[in-house]
Amino acid sequence: RLFTDRDYLRDTLQTWGWRAPVVFIVVQALQVIVSPIPGEATGILGGFLFGLALGFVYSTVGLTLGTMGAFWIGRWVGARLLRRYVAGHVWERLGFIVEAEGAILAFVIYLIPGIPKDIVSYLFGISPMSAWVFALVSTLGRMPGTWILSAQGSKTAAGQYVELALLTAVVAALAIPIYYYRHRIVGWLRRAVTQSGNRA
Repeated sequence: RLFTDRDYLRDTLQTWGWRAPVVFIVVQALQVIVSPIPGEATGILGGFLFGLALGFVYSTVGLTLGTMGAFWIGRWVGARLLRRYVAGHVWERLGFIVEAEGAILAFVIYLIPGIPKDIVSYLFGISPMSAWVFALVSTLGRMPGTWILSAQGSKTAAGQYVELALLTAVVAALAIPIYYYRHRIVGWLRRAVTQSGNRA
C-alpha cells in the first residue's frame, strides 16, 4: 500500500518524523529496482512532503541508489539471464546498450522522457561502462526530470495552482515532442553505437 496509495504514504511518513526522509529514499530506490512502482508519483510526493529543495535531494539520492542497485544486479546476473526477463520488443529496441560505453549516450538516454529507466539501468550493468561513470551520468541525466517532479509536488502542497499549471504547460511543450520522437532518437543512438563498434 505504501507504493500505491500516495495519501497513505504521506500520512505514514509524517508520523515517522526524522525517519521519514530515510523511508522516502528507500521507496525511491525500490521504485527503480521494482519496475511496477510508479516513479512519477513518488517524485511528486517528495516535493509535496519535503519541499522543492529537500524533495529534489532525497529523490536524487534514492534514484541514484536504486539505479546503481539495478546496475549491479544486471552485472551480477549477466546478459543471458537478464534477457529472459526483458520483453522481446524492449530488448530489440534497447539491447544495443549492452555494447555501449559512452558517457554521453547514457546521459541522453536518462534525459529522454518515456524511456524505461529501470530496464535501462539493468542493461547498462552488462555493458562495458564503468560503475562510477554510469553513476555520474545517470544521476545528471535524471536531475531535470527529478527537479520538475519535485517542483510540481511542492507547488501542489503550497496551493500554487497557477504556477503549477504554468510549469506543467512549459514542461509539456518541451517534453511531448521529445517523447513523440523518442523511438527515432533511440534509433539514432543505436546506429551511432553500432557504427562506433564497427570502426573499432
